[in-house]
Formats: sequence, C-alpha cells, structure tokens
Amino acid sequence: MYDIIIVGAGPAGLTAAIYARRAGKNVLVLEKDTFGGQITYSPKLENYPAFQEISGNELAQRMLEQALALGTNIDMDTVVDVLDGEVKTVVGEGGTYQTKAVIIAAGAKHRRLYLENEEQYIGNGISFCAVCDGAFYAGQHVAVIGGGNTALQEIALLAETCSHVTVVQNLAFLTGEAKMIDLLKKKSNIDYLYSTVVTGYEGEDELKAIYLRNTQTGEEKRMEIDGIFLAIGTEPENAAYCKVSELNDFGYIIADERCLTKTDGIFVAGDCRTKAYRQVATAVADGATAALNACKYLDQ
Repeated sequence: MYDIIIVGAGPAGLTAAIYARRAGKNVLVLEKDTFGGQITYSPKLENYPAFQEISGNELAQRMLEQALALGTNIDMDTVVDVLDGEVKTVVGEGGTYQTKAVIIAAGAKHRRLYLENEEQYIGNGISFCAVCDGAFYAGQHVAVIGGGNTALQEIALLAETCSHVTVVQNLAFLTGEAKMIDLLKKKSNIDYLYSTVVTGYEGEDELKAIYLRNTQTGEEKRMEIDGIFLAIGTEPENAAYCKVSELNDFGYIIADERCLTKTDGIFVAGDCRTKAYRQVATAVADGATAALNACKYLDQ
C-alpha cells in the first residue's frame, strides 16, 4: 500500500515525488519509457531558472537523483487503468498497485503526421530527436517538419552537422521564439518552405523522398531527402485515465491550476492536462501543486 502513486517520471512526476517524500509520504513512481520524459530530447535549455544553459538530459537526471535520494520508489511499468475507491487501484501491464492517492503525470508523446506507411519509416528515415539521431545525417540533407520552439531547437542542432536543412512549416511564419528565429535566419545552410505540408513518403526499406503541397497555391512537388525530423508538437495518451478524469476533445485531462480531476484523491500534473503553456517550468509547478494537494487530501 502506497500513500501516493505517481504515473510518469518526467519533470512533473519527479517534482511531485520530491514534494511528497519531503512531506513524509510513501511514494511509488511508475514510468513506462524514459525517466525525464520529453525533456531528455532537448539538447539545450536556456529558459529554466538557475541554469543559464543545461541539457534536458542532465536536468532530468538531476531531478531523478534527487527523488531517489529522498527515498522514492521507482519502477518500470505501463499503466493501463486506474480504478477509484477508498483505496485506489493502479493497473499496469506488469502488476497491480494499491494506493490512497494518484497523481497522473503521464506527459505526452511526439505527434505524427499519420500518413500512409509512416510507421515503417520511423527509425528508417523519420526521426523525432536531433540529439539522438542527428549524427546519422552528418553531411546530408534533412528536413524538419514544424516551426515552433521544439522545431527550432532541432533545426539549430542539425544545421551544425548536416549539409542542408529544409524547414517545412504549414503556416506562413515560424511560431517559435524570435531570438532563436533570428539566429537561424543567419545560417546559410537552412531554407524555409512556408504554407507547405507533407502529403506522402517514398522509399522501399528507407525513406528516400517526401511529397509536399503548398496550401496557398496548391502546387505539389517531390523532394529527395536523406531524412526528416518530425517536430510538430505532442499529444497525450490518457485513455487509461478516462474512468477517473474528464478528457477534452484533444485527449487532455481537464484540470485547472489546482491540478484536481473529477475524482477525489486523483490529481493530474504536467503536459497531459489542459493548460495554456507546456514548458518544463510549468510542469514542475504542476508537480508541486499536485503533490501538495495530494498530501492535503491524505491528511484530512
């Protein structure tokens, strides 16, 4: 029996664990994939307080080490259901866990284009992380799909080693930070295709070309490419929590800054909930809020 089970070991989940353990609660964190979550794919963070510059992987590692040093129990498992009751039941693929309160901090996954044959090209020409896969494309031509902050970070890293980077943005402008955009515009090996979407892939075992369409003119063209990086945001995986929370039309758990779900004793934190901004700083804030409210619930 645990006081609190936290689903997800990203910044929100690890912060919640730190706060809950400091309050003397018996805590289990369940993570299905990567400790640190999406932040581990960020090669450089320059907007997190106390660090002028730090890699996402290093920041995540520090959070994990702090949670472990405080005595947090951490296990690998994929949660498939959460059942309400005086005692909550968290059902995983590897086991079933009993707890008095639950904090859902499941984060979100990389969004895809969901085009025909996309799955077969993932890892064979389609990537999501420049820091993970960028070295494979040194001296080659790659495309980055997207124009937000995540895409800009990918573009900056790839431009250092790739011969050429083509940015494909569905809007008529980039949506990331102006400072980063200005820096990238000064690089000679980056070109931009605005108001353009990817409509198809080509290749046998590996991706060799992509098909593009200009949404304003309707012009279509084929572009030979060595690889593409999808940087079009994230989407939640909250199906396992629909019995104990309310989801909006996009699949995010409906909750405000108090991090409360519709079910007493079940809280939500981080990118998987409805919120205006999905940043590391806001995820950490959610983790603290959810943990404090969970402790308050337990101490009633």
